Amino acid sequence: MSELYELGVCAARAGLEKGEFSSEDLVKALIARHAEKNGEIGAYLTFDAEGALAAARANPKAVPVAIKDLINVKGQPCTCASKILRGYVSPYDATVVANLKKNGFICAGRVNMDEFAMGSSTENSALGVTRNPRDPSRVPGGSSGGSAAAVAADMAIAALGTDTGGSIRQPASFCGIVGLKPSYGRVSRYGVTAFASSLDQVGPMTKSVEDAAVLLQALAGHDEMDGTTPKEPVPDYSEAVRAASLKGVKIGLPKEYYAVAGVDSEVKRVTDEAIAACAAAGAEMVEVSLPHTEYAMAVYYIVAPAEASANLARFDGVRYGHRSARSDDVFNLYARSRAEGFGPEVKRRIIMGTYVLSSGYYDAYYGRASKVRTLIRRDFEAVFGKVDALLTPVAPTPAFKLGEVQDPLTMYLNDLFTIPGSLAGNCSMSVPAGQTAAGLPVGVQFICDAFREDKLIKIGRAFEEARG
Repeated sequence: MSELYELGVCAARAGLEKGEFSSEDLVKALIARHAEKNGEIGAYLTFDAEGALAAARANPKAVPVAIKDLINVKGQPCTCASKILRGYVSPYDATVVANLKKNGFICAGRVNMDEFAMGSSTENSALGVTRNPRDPSRVPGGSSGGSAAAVAADMAIAALGTDTGGSIRQPASFCGIVGLKPSYGRVSRYGVTAFASSLDQVGPMTKSVEDAAVLLQALAGHDEMDGTTPKEPVPDYSEAVRAASLKGVKIGLPKEYYAVAGVDSEVKRVTDEAIAACAAAGAEMVEVSLPHTEYAMAVYYIVAPAEASANLARFDGVRYGHRSARSDDVFNLYARSRAEGFGPEVKRRIIMGTYVLSSGYYDAYYGRASKVRTLIRRDFEAVFGKVDALLTPVAPTPAFKLGEVQDPLTMYLNDLFTIPGSLAGNCSMSVPAGQTAAGLPVGVQFICDAFREDKLIKIGRAFEEARG
């Protein structure tokens, strides 16, 4: 039998049901794996061994999962990988955490991330470096890099990440796992530290599409504490797994995505092989157009920083978190606490966001960006009237070396293929598709219309089988 820490969600549940091992055995296996690997990989910020063992004894069939460090778990730290929240311990559970606990999961530990989810490499964490388990000289992606690394290194059965512009999908691709970004509103954001409130979504990061379906079933649904979650019933995602097939499925290939310069040749090769695998499995491949794609990056880097500026105003050195010891008046308390507590990337985005929201610039920047965002959403709506899903690369390159990308604009381009769907509120998923000649994982992205996660899972699972 495999080592227990190598199991995914479905295999772990099956073993627990058969009585082959207990939840406590699973937790102990992960504790040992954490001791063995975390020094090298740095996926976890904290591992709640005592709490996880207690929860496992209370529920002998529960499955432990890792939690990105911006999701509140009662009694655990929630630092957002930032100095400004060092020492903060959450007094309550986020809705997604409460849902996990109700559905037989244990929150075992906190995994690293880019500070306040702002980044594409997890190098922006103020609390340590996370390395890619496939090649520890390389980044795991971001901002959910700790989640991806923990799953890929078999330090977690599964993990929760969050995705604003690509932060589940890109690290999933870099680390060779499945990462599912639900439609905006499918999963509650209550208790999830906000970056950009009109974009953020919590989603599963797992070892298979079937595992992602099980975890999403536990997470999804209406929440009275989050008005963006609809009251419609959640589909049965296990049925979507059972119905997996690509026969007769129409898959769109957006010509704007395939005309982008600077995409790595190995990413192109793996994506072409994925297209061929879909066609061989019975899918109809159709070229489509999303004409406003070229504006997506500009729109995102106006909307997201603007919302971040507003959301992060509450971190002021007064209510909780870091308070500067060098303050002699209220203004200096605010200014120095934030200057000392926030890292360079967070400061950069707060400054950008405050600028575009400032008097005289709001209409020219944020107002106009919101209008173009509507046009991007309409592009997707028109395309999904013709095809079932879209297939695109996840990122322009495989995982890059730690410290290799210093220019912020180059770093932002990592989300080139993931941002448009986020702006439109669609669901999408990174599925492992192959690897480079050097053995680095490469995923492809499937995008489906909003609230069609059932279709996304059906197609993703069928691709997983077709690609082997």
